[in-house]
Amino acid sequence: MRIWLDQVREEPFTWDETQSVPLESLERPELLELSLVHWRGQVVFADPGYYLKARLSYDQTLSCGRCLKPIVEHFEPEVELMIEQGRPHAGGGERELKEDELGVLTVEGEVLDTDPILIEQLQLNVPMKPLCQPDCRGICPDCGADLNAGDCACQEETVEPRWAGLAALKSRLDSER
Repeated sequence: MRIWLDQVREEPFTWDETQSVPLESLERPELLELSLVHWRGQVVFADPGYYLKARLSYDQTLSCGRCLKPIVEHFEPEVELMIEQGRPHAGGGERELKEDELGVLTVEGEVLDTDPILIEQLQLNVPMKPLCQPDCRGICPDCGADLNAGDCACQEETVEPRWAGLAALKSRLDSER
């Protein structure tokens, strides 16, 4: 959605829409599915810039980082930004933000494109290591059984092949005692 900021000076701009966001645009492989995103908000003139306040509502399905089960989570985050008109900082690449720059978006020209704001908020709500439960035991590395459902039938203590020589030495030393 595009908002013409010169019109917001006269009267606040309010929206209420539902948008489909392709998973590829979020670049998060652990995200399996994303519902339609309902978001509503308002942009008001706040001299010398503008103030954007919005609320999103959506469901996302993630893959547990340990057992790979799907996890469905509901989110309703709020977004608050100060919008300034002007040139974005020179250099174009990454740089460290100063404390007074947090929560401030600089736009060039008279048009505010809200799609990058929406994408950024969705990306921020995808956890780095999603878990189905805090104590998820994952899957067995040998047989692939879900350890949350119970112990697997694999041998309890398998020796890592790289440590086999040390295990043999230890058992010989234990038998000599």
